[in-house]
Amino acid sequence: MAKKVKPIPEGYRSVTPYLAVDDGARAIDFYKSVFGATEVMRMNGPDGKVGHAEMKIGDSLIMLGSAPPDSGLRSPQSLNASTVSIFVYLEDVDSTFHKAVSAGAKEVQKPENMFWGDRYGRLTDPFGHSWSLATHIEDVSQEEMGRRAQEAAKAAAQRAHAAGHSGQH
Repeated sequence: MAKKVKPIPEGYRSVTPYLAVDDGARAIDFYKSVFGATEVMRMNGPDGKVGHAEMKIGDSLIMLGSAPPDSGLRSPQSLNASTVSIFVYLEDVDSTFHKAVSAGAKEVQKPENMFWGDRYGRLTDPFGHSWSLATHIEDVSQEEMGRRAQEAAKAAAQRAHAAGHSGQH
């Protein structure tokens, strides 16, 4: 009798991001150096470009590869936009953030302590993918988070209002 195959293969999660990139080898090197990714496997296409690769960041698997023209999948660089952000929890968001920027990522938002209990920052990697990086620093109840969210929204509105009036006399 044949062994029953697991519907989710060993080592995989239910959801696995797949990143379309224009230069898979360079992307893998970037993710290894910045996020400490480990390469699980790589298959090159006939053109020598990475057709499909898998790597682990922490306990999570990420797939990547070149987007074939007939797949409907496009790299952020080809769109000049990213339609999703990958959220990663790290031991030290600040050092990883600075390592990423030093390796060519674009800073979107420097890490700062956020109302929901994370130290959080955002960047765009050299391949156009958006990353949200965080270190959890405080457990916050839903009630407290709601109160803090209201305060943060009021402070943001006040800053926007002040910025709108700063150029007027």
